[in-house]
Parts: sequence; structure tokens; C-alpha cells
Amino acid sequence: MKPTWYFIDSGHASPAFNMALDEALLKWHSQGDIPPVIRFYGWEPAALSVGYFQKLKGKIDVDAVHKHGFELVRRPTGGRAVLHDKELTYSVIVSENYETMPPSVTDAYRVISQGLLEGFQELDIQAEFSIPEGKLQQTGSAVCFDEPSWYELIVEGRKAAGSAQTRQKGVILQHGSIPIEVDDVTLFDLFIYPNERVKERARKAFGGKAAAINEVAGREIDLPEVKDAFKRGFEKGLDIHLEPFTLTDEQFQEVYTLMEERYQSKEWTYSR
Repeated sequence: MKPTWYFIDSGHASPAFNMALDEALLKWHSQGDIPPVIRFYGWEPAALSVGYFQKLKGKIDVDAVHKHGFELVRRPTGGRAVLHDKELTYSVIVSENYETMPPSVTDAYRVISQGLLEGFQELDIQAEFSIPEGKLQQTGSAVCFDEPSWYELIVEGRKAAGSAQTRQKGVILQHGSIPIEVDDVTLFDLFIYPNERVKERARKAFGGKAAAINEVAGREIDLPEVKDAFKRGFEKGLDIHLEPFTLTDEQFQEVYTLMEERYQSKEWTYSR
């Protein structure tokens, strides 16, 4: 009999709520209140999320973020900046001691990413794992989709999903972005470059590095179809059964409190 995990489709919500809910789910799982969780969500308004350790000064054009109508939020996970707009965002919350979860971060990425791989296959998209040759070269770019890391998903050599992970209280939180469409012109407005020529060169170089579902599928795929495919993908890839879960009023209140105290806090967002 397959293990039962909870499944939450929380729809589109504010960036601060999205990050607070992921953190709350990690806490509840660490306390044994809930089993492992797969969560799908979207962003309203669209947002630029930055990694826990990522510096804003000299890297992110905060004025441009707000001028485009986006919000800025800092994730509890590492990694680089991601523009969350026309995409499916997923999160996986599971104990480090879960029987099929390897102890190393890289190997845990591989296991969780198997669900993503199966999801792409459900859409007839031939994705594969990124396995960089030798040591992963860091370009210094602040943009997440500029280069794939170990076991991220690539299609035709281009990054098709970007993920980040943290481990707290004995629990793994991995969440990531699966773009349905990519607007690289707007994306590069949000970062600071020495001049327009350098920005344009970076944008053109990026054009061959990111793969959006609608582009590589060769047809228009709507969000419900993407969700169904990746839900089946996670069930198959992790060999689990997903059971729908709805938060209680008390749990929602805990998320709202965390949202206000941390993820809407300028001190949290701008501290680095």
C-alpha cells in the first residue's frame, strides 16, 4: 500500500502568504501534526522572490519591481531570484528521515525531482535531469534560470524548472517554479546592470537557457492541465497517494500571523 501524503492546491495568493504557508507546513510536519505534503500555488500579484542569502543592493532594481506592479519577497530557501508570474509553483515538505529520502541535499533533489520529471512526461515533454560536468560553474548572475543545478529539469538543454531547498527542524522544504510562459524582457528589467548594453547582452544570452512549457510543448497548455499532469507526476515519481487537505481556521490564522510578522516585514525582505 502506497504512503498517503497531503495535497494542497492553494490557488493564487500573495507572495507573503505563499512563503508563510510553506514555512508553516514545514513546522506542522516537524511536530507530527500532518504527514508529508505536496502543494501547488500561484502568485497574485506576480512577484520576484529572492533567496534567503541573496543580496539586494547592486543586484535587484527594487524600483523597477514595483513599477511593473510586482511585489518583492524573500524566500526561506536559498538560491537566486525568480520572477513568479505565468507558472505553476510547487512545494514538497517531507522529513529528512523519510524512508526513501537520501541524507545528502543533492540526492534528495534527485528523488523529489523524479516527480517533476514524471510530470513533464505526462505532458509529452521530454525532460531530463541536469547533471553538470565537473564542478558547477557560477556565472555570478542573480537570475535563477540562468543555469541549472544538479538534478534540475532541462528540456532540449534548457532549464525548465528552478528549485530551492532548505532543511529546518529535521524537515526538507523544496519549492520551485515551473514556467508556463517566460517574459525575459520584463525579467531583465528587474536586475541592475552597469549599462543597457550589458543588460541586453545578458538578456540575449539568457534567451537560450530557459524553457517554458507552452514553448517546448508546441501547443497551448492551460494551468489546470499542468496541475493535473504534475499531480500525477508526483504520485508516480515518489510512489505515493495524494489526499486533498484543507487548513483549519486556526491553521490559517497561524499562517496570517507569520505572513505579517516575517514575510511582509521590510526588515526580513531588505536585510541583506
